[in-house]
Amino acid sequence: MTARGPTSTRTGRTGAAHFTGIDDLLREAFTLFADHIVMVFEHHLNRATNADQAREAVTDLVHALSEGPQRDLILTQELYTLAARRPEYRELTQAWMSRSRHLLERHFDPGTARQLDALIEGLTLHRALDTAPHDRQLTIEAVRRISGTA
Repeated sequence: MTARGPTSTRTGRTGAAHFTGIDDLLREAFTLFADHIVMVFEHHLNRATNADQAREAVTDLVHALSEGPQRDLILTQELYTLAARRPEYRELTQAWMSRSRHLLERHFDPGTARQLDALIEGLTLHRALDTAPHDRQLTIEAVRRISGTA
């Protein structure tokens, strides 16, 4: 199978990409999507220089992701569905979660980073799908409770 257009930025190749099948193409597309979301995490978390700024960055991240493009929400849920069914996609989501947690661990201990990662996923989904999304204050309170400052 051949697809035209840009390929992975990791390889530095451009032009025609050759895929062995639809699964190969899907894995590459979802890998690039996961890279995009990790860059959003980096954008928010890399600016923090202390714990308070890190908590603020997590709050900003929840709101940026939940108010972001509908496409990102759809692709995230599609990837999760594939990962629930197929181990090769679970490996991809595991790598994504590991990268996200690593960024959080720059500011929080590993257990707290894992809890915050789950909070980000949950609050983002709830805010994106709720007809009356919760306000920023609820996110701030949740982040403080998990990070031990409530």
